[in-house]
Order: sequence, then structure tokens, then C-alpha cells
Amino acid sequence: MNGFLARTLVTALGLLAAALLIPGIRISGVLTLLLAAVLFGVVNAVVHPTLSRLTLPLTGVPLLIALLLVNAAMLGLTALVLPGMQVHGVFPAVLGALVVSGVAYAASRF
Repeated sequence: MNGFLARTLVTALGLLAAALLIPGIRISGVLTLLLAAVLFGVVNAVVHPTLSRLTLPLTGVPLLIALLLVNAAMLGLTALVLPGMQVHGVFPAVLGALVVSGVAYAASRF
């Protein structure tokens, strides 16, 4: 339970950073932010492995680009399911995925 809570808080921090830094991402309130973090975690646990397996034939830079697009799709799917969250377009989704991933990476290094 502690690991789940820590990952959820880190994801919430990443989503907050994305909403503050990227003009095309909006999250309407703290409760929506926490729900988005939980839902993003669930979507990444359920859908992400399947989509990642589809990118296995790619190697090197194309694999990194494909994984970034998968993460952007997961962010967009989270926004699609959660009424208080909006992602307007592919470019904000990709930038948001970069921000969320960067925050998660920084937290894992800490």
C-alpha cells in the first residue's frame, strides 16, 4: 500500500506540473488531480503493457518515440475518461507525458 500511495502522489505531482507548464492540459481541482493520478496508474497498469508489446519490433530511437506516443495516449485516455481533466491535442499530450515521466524519473532517483 505504501508503494501505491507513493507512486500515486508522484504521478499527481507530475500531472500537476504538466497542467501548470503545458497550455493544452487542464485539471479542475485537487480531487480531480488525485483521481487522475489513480486512473492514470490503473490505465498504465492495464493498457500500457499491451500497447508496449506492439512496439517491440522497433529498436533504438523509434522504440523511444513509440513509447512516448504510448504514454501520451495513456494521458489522453485518462483525460477522456475523467470529466474534470482535459488534454487538447496530441502535442500537449506528448509534452505532458514527457513532464509526468520526468517527474517520475526524478522521484525515483531521489
